[in-house]
Amino acid sequence: MYQKSVLPNGIRIVSETIPYVKSVTMGIWVGTGSRFEDSHNHGISHFIEHLMFKGTVKRSAKDIAETVDAIGGQLNAFTAKEYTCYYVKVLDSHTELAMDILSDMLLTSKFAEDDIERERQVVLEEFHMYEDSPDELVHDIHLDTVWPGHPLGRNILGTVDSINRFDRDLVLEYYRDFYTPDNLVIAAAGNLEHEVLVELAIRYFSGLTGIRRKLTMTAPVLNPTRTIISKDTEQVHVCLGTLSVPQDYPEIYPVHIINNILGGGISSRLFQSIREERGLAYSVYSYQNNYKDAGLLTIYAGTRPGNVNQVLELIKENLQELIKSGISEQELIKSKEQIKGSLLLGLESSSSRMSRIGKMEVTLGKFVPLDEVVSKIDRVMLNDVNQMIVRMFASENLCFTALGPVDSGSITTNFSL
Repeated sequence: MYQKSVLPNGIRIVSETIPYVKSVTMGIWVGTGSRFEDSHNHGISHFIEHLMFKGTVKRSAKDIAETVDAIGGQLNAFTAKEYTCYYVKVLDSHTELAMDILSDMLLTSKFAEDDIERERQVVLEEFHMYEDSPDELVHDIHLDTVWPGHPLGRNILGTVDSINRFDRDLVLEYYRDFYTPDNLVIAAAGNLEHEVLVELAIRYFSGLTGIRRKLTMTAPVLNPTRTIISKDTEQVHVCLGTLSVPQDYPEIYPVHIINNILGGGISSRLFQSIREERGLAYSVYSYQNNYKDAGLLTIYAGTRPGNVNQVLELIKENLQELIKSGISEQELIKSKEQIKGSLLLGLESSSSRMSRIGKMEVTLGKFVPLDEVVSKIDRVMLNDVNQMIVRMFASENLCFTALGPVDSGSITTNFSL
C-alpha cells in the first residue's frame, strides 16, 4: 500500500499504509550529509541536526521535548554520509501533531548564537567520547585511509578545528543550500491515509522555497593500503576491506550473500572459526557501506595483542578458501533464507517501514517493492556469487587498518591472497 505524491514546490511525499497498527512514524529526509561538505564546513550536517532540537520561533527546546513526551511519542534524528533524517513516532491519532512538530523544527528553528555555542560544546564532547571508543573509531580511520581525501572517507562528526569554526552565518548558508523543497522527502508509515498526509504536507510545507545548490559528485578511488596506528587500548581493532558495489547495482544481491556467509551472523564462517572454535575474539563480523556510486565490504575483529596475528591468519585462510572453493549450494540456499527472513522480520514496525521508503526515495528516487527484492535474492545463482568472490577479493583491492597497542613490526600477516 505504497503511494507517492509530489507537491508543487517539489517536496516528495511517500507513504505506506499499515492498517493493523495503532502507530504512525513520520520522517523528514534531507538529501544531504557529510558527503556534501568540504574541509571548511566538515561536520556541519550533523551540527545542524543537533541545532534543530534547540528551539523554534514558537517552541523552546523544552517545549519540543515535553510536547512529544506528553503523547507518549518518540522524537529523534540521525545524520549519515548522504542524507539526514528527522523522525517522530506517535499514536495514529496524533499524526497532525507529528507533522506540526517536524515542520516547526525544519522550517522555523532559530539557530540562536547562544544555542550554537552551547551545542558546539556538546558535539565536541561527542567527538571526544567517540575518540575514546576504539572499536568505533577504527572504522572511520579505515574509511579515511581507503578513500583518502574524498568526502565519503571523512567521519560524520567533523574535526575539532571544523566544529570550532561553525557560526550562525555558516549554519544558515548550509541550511539555505540544502534544506530546499527539491531536496526534501516526507515519509510516513502506519495507520494513515496518503491523501491526509498530502493535505498536511501542503498545509505545513507549501511555503518552503529554494533550489538545492548543485555540486559536482565524483566517485572515490580505492587506496589499497596498510595502516597501523598505535594507541594504548586493551585490544587491537582490525579492519580488512575490499571493493563492494554501489547500492543500486544488480550485483549487490550476490554481495549481500557473500557478506552474510563470511561474517553476517553467528553461523558465519568468520564467527565460527575465530570466536566459536578458538575463542580468539568476542566481536568479529563483516558489513557493507553502499553509496550512490561506491561500495566497500569490511571485516572487523577485536582481539588481544598476543592473538592479533592468529586472528589475521584465520581471516586470510577463510578468504583463501572462499576464493579457491567458492560457496556451496547449501550455503547459498541457507543465506538466501537468512537474508529474506531478516529483511521481512525487520519491517514489522511502522518505524522500519518509514525508514525503508524514505531512504529509498532520498537516495534512489524510487521505490522497490519487497516482492521484487525477494525475487532478486531468489534469482541469485551459485556462479554469480563465486564470480563476485574472485572479483572482490583480488589482492590488489585489499585495505588493512589496525588500531591498538601494536606497531608495523608486530603484525606479520601478509594479505596476498
